[in-house]
Amino acid sequence: MASFCLTKSRSFIIQTLKSNKTSTNRTSYIHNNVSSSPLPVSEHAYYSHKNVSIVFNHSFKSIYVSRRLHSTTSVDELPAEAPLQQVLDFPGGKVKFTPKLTFASGATKERVHCYRVLDDNGQMLTDSDSLGINKELAVKLYTNMLTLEVMDTIFYEAQRQGRISFYATTTGEEAINIASAAALNNNDFVFPQYREPGVLLWRGFSLQEFAHQLFGNKYDYGKGRQMPIHYGSKKLNYITVASTVATQIPHAVGAAYSLKMEKQDSCSITYFGDGGTSECKPQGDFHGAMNFAAVMEVPVIFFCRNNGWAISDGVAVKGKAYGVPSIRVDGNDALAIYNAVSEARKMAITEQTPVLIEALTYRAGHHTTSDDSTRYRPVEEIQRWRDDQNPVKRFRKWIESKGWWTDEAESQHYSSIRKQLAQAIQVAERIEKPPVADMFNDVYDVPPKNLTAQEALLRKTVKKHVQDFPSDVPL
Repeated sequence: MASFCLTKSRSFIIQTLKSNKTSTNRTSYIHNNVSSSPLPVSEHAYYSHKNVSIVFNHSFKSIYVSRRLHSTTSVDELPAEAPLQQVLDFPGGKVKFTPKLTFASGATKERVHCYRVLDDNGQMLTDSDSLGINKELAVKLYTNMLTLEVMDTIFYEAQRQGRISFYATTTGEEAINIASAAALNNNDFVFPQYREPGVLLWRGFSLQEFAHQLFGNKYDYGKGRQMPIHYGSKKLNYITVASTVATQIPHAVGAAYSLKMEKQDSCSITYFGDGGTSECKPQGDFHGAMNFAAVMEVPVIFFCRNNGWAISDGVAVKGKAYGVPSIRVDGNDALAIYNAVSEARKMAITEQTPVLIEALTYRAGHHTTSDDSTRYRPVEEIQRWRDDQNPVKRFRKWIESKGWWTDEAESQHYSSIRKQLAQAIQVAERIEKPPVADMFNDVYDVPPKNLTAQEALLRKTVKKHVQDFPSDVPL
């Protein structure tokens, strides 16, 4: 699913990388999804001169300039601007961290700083009371992130067992999913890409509903006509996922314009990857949407998951180019995401303005079950991000430090979710598929003759060659 046009030759890219003086300090980087099981070591797992399929000198490496940021540093000692103790060596240059929540719409001398609240060890960098995160909300955030993590593991394994045809995980992006959802209201409209099931989970989509969609049975809201993971829920204002890159972005702007005209106390939010901001389709969905949103001043949140892979030096600057208030956030910091989205939603509705959030993150797994990301990135890099930069582990360290979570609670929740998922899968795969008629309805009020003829031909073919068709599809 390439989301951008690669116009430079491979040789040119490699030559450029070799001339980069800082390349030796960076790790190659891409955002892909993987199961929780150990990754297979392949002969293609490491870059070499003989095996360079795509190399963009991607990196997302924390550089510790000083250790003063840990427990020895009080909140009062923190500088008002970006702390210089840690920077992110991201494609295009180093990005400084800052504990200051700032949405900018104009040019700045420095590269846009990255807002974070928790450091890599789960230590607070700002006053926690100002965030309004109590025990109940914190525990709900964590349990939902853990549920999403377990759900991905079980469904990924189900695909590997041949029980479902396709799956894509959110490994490494649990904080983006859950924390952003927590900052929204259920009357806000969500226009997802294909890696935001956590938003549905937070809004109350059950594990059984997820299973029904993945198995495409008669209880699937899409009537089995969508690929697995292409969820949708009218009740929860979650617009059905489409695989086509960036098409959901202008849709979200249109919905926001409608909310504005109707004077609704709500906004729309759309999720997309950094490649979606550079996609080369003639209509230029991202830029067209940004321009319309800025001109018409509509309440929409553009949420970009930037993994640095799609030849994108940054997305926040693209929002600023349209005069849209923009912020860069640590995508592995649940508290930073929650605070940023909360403020963005408030701005979007009260000021009637679009807002852009760029979350720097890392998809610590294969792109989908059809991908083997070890062919273009080192296994060690993946494992480092799954261990050292895991957003779920980081948030757990914080709630444990507050006395809000224990190993016993972890074990109980983990066991409960696994049992629920096992049952949901068993139920979903026993239910028959949607009837043949559902392939042809919901488009025309009165089906045209050619469509009616196609349906009749299909029924005739199934009856004639019954052995070649699934037995659980009602005619």
